[in-house]
Amino acid sequence: MSSRRTLSPTQTATRTRRYLARRVAGPAAVIGVLGPGLIAASAGNDAGGIATYASVGASYGYSLLWVLAVITVSLAIIQEMAARMGVVTGKGFADLVRENLGLRTTAFVMLVLVAANGGLVVSEFAGIGAAAELLGISRYYAVPVMALLVWWLITRGSYRRVERVFLLMTLIFFAYPVAAFLAGPDWGEVGRSLVTPTFSLEGRYLLLMIALIGTTITPYMQIYAQSTMAERGATFGLSLVKLDAYSGALFSNVVAGFIIVATGATLHRMGVEVQTAQDAARALEPVAGRLASAVFAVGLLGASVLAAAVLPLSTAYTVCEAFGFERGVNQSFRDAPVFHGLFTALLAVGVLVALVPGLNVIQLLVWTQVINGLLLPVVLISILRLVNNPEVMGEHTNGLVYNVLAWATTGLVVLLSCAYLVITLLGIFGVS
Repeated sequence: MSSRRTLSPTQTATRTRRYLARRVAGPAAVIGVLGPGLIAASAGNDAGGIATYASVGASYGYSLLWVLAVITVSLAIIQEMAARMGVVTGKGFADLVRENLGLRTTAFVMLVLVAANGGLVVSEFAGIGAAAELLGISRYYAVPVMALLVWWLITRGSYRRVERVFLLMTLIFFAYPVAAFLAGPDWGEVGRSLVTPTFSLEGRYLLLMIALIGTTITPYMQIYAQSTMAERGATFGLSLVKLDAYSGALFSNVVAGFIIVATGATLHRMGVEVQTAQDAARALEPVAGRLASAVFAVGLLGASVLAAAVLPLSTAYTVCEAFGFERGVNQSFRDAPVFHGLFTALLAVGVLVALVPGLNVIQLLVWTQVINGLLLPVVLISILRLVNNPEVMGEHTNGLVYNVLAWATTGLVVLLSCAYLVITLLGIFGVS
């Protein structure tokens, strides 16, 4: 028999919450004590988020800022729904799906989460490789070494000793708001772009719009918000849930908006599209000058390592919770084979894909956010089915306004996905 201690459900939830919270990038880690909503919403501003926002700004200037403004409202509402379910039911997302939506739906939703988070794990190791090469280190050395380090730190329970170093490294991304001001954008144009919708059926435009939604409303975020609130329970009242969700969405998307403005005022003005990490770094030149690449590399490395550690771990916890498998980093492989196997497999796949020769890192980072956007409706529909079930939520089901806005967000993603698919197929057959 193993001498390792088995975690209780409460202890497992606590450990999951702590590791999930570490995925947050940038200053949100410092002010995250204000609430889970702030942490969860800000988590989207990681390596993939930075690449997506930079690509949006470089390719289309400020013209997609209105989308960010609209989905800020959507993000606030969706985060509040998930957090409210946690407070009212005292249960996590995986538990509620299994208990109320059936085993087949549970299996499908978990498959979607593994696909979405698995793609993010790949992108984070690609980010590690890109950061290493900006610092003059081959990714073929850096990626495997960092993967082994992450695996050892997590499985040996010593990750918390070094995570603060990586969190401090991600603070560098807060230079983007400063760069936005120093670049001297046309603030009148910025304001008009925020309130004036524009639309294009161009394939790349639709692709970046889906990626923008996918990186802003990531499925992981709702699971984190609900599991954290489930643990806090009555200590976090419903009025505070709403305030926390709204303030978190606003804070994180203001930061995202500044990234778009900074890259729009620099890269778009110069006619530079973000094809490499070096391109994304150039937007920091108003702040860091010739050191922009090194500064960006340090921030990218910190954000990528944090996410590469926490995403596979949180995915393993969620899947094992859904199906009742033993879980916990202090469990042996023999006692929790599914948990350790899934965690290790996600790391291994991330490393292997990130080392593919000729890999375009920025495109990979953006495409992982596109995948998140495409898979987002599955999670949103599950949340809406649960939050509108009186047997689950009692008197705290959604009101009309919430349902309209949440279903509208789901419908928007589906329509964008279909439009992009149609345009892509027409392009294949030579129809413009």
